[in-house]
Amino acid sequence: MTRTVLVPIDDSTDSREALEYALTQHASDAIVVFHAMDPTDIYGYGGGEAAGVAHDGVQETIEEEAEELLSKARTQASNHGVEVSTATATGSPADAIVGYADEQAVDLIVIGSRGNTGAKRLLLGSVAETVVRRSPTPVTVVR
Repeated sequence: MTRTVLVPIDDSTDSREALEYALTQHASDAIVVFHAMDPTDIYGYGGGEAAGVAHDGVQETIEEEAEELLSKARTQASNHGVEVSTATATGSPADAIVGYADEQAVDLIVIGSRGNTGAKRLLLGSVAETVVRRSPTPVTVVR
């Protein structure tokens, strides 16, 4: 029976390693590479005042960056001879990951121990920790 494995990615080394793990350990399963487009990233593109003025352009940039990440993931999968599907959602990363896993009846989440959001926790990144605590399905943390 084929399982559905969700692999959330950002542009971090740990998320690339999580994808690598999924591609080698779950190659016969249906792998979904997922990216959460965090709306708070807008503030990284010029702050609150600029965000109000140029929101559409910023959102477009965030979507383009997401597609570039997913394209790299598809290439990484192709190098392993594995076909993956991709998905995105807008929202806080942990909420988007858990929500997608719940809505799509995902069987397993494979996530990097720390993402691109900085080191808020000593052992696990805050997103990975939240996913582990809230996930409706088993989670494998790759570090």
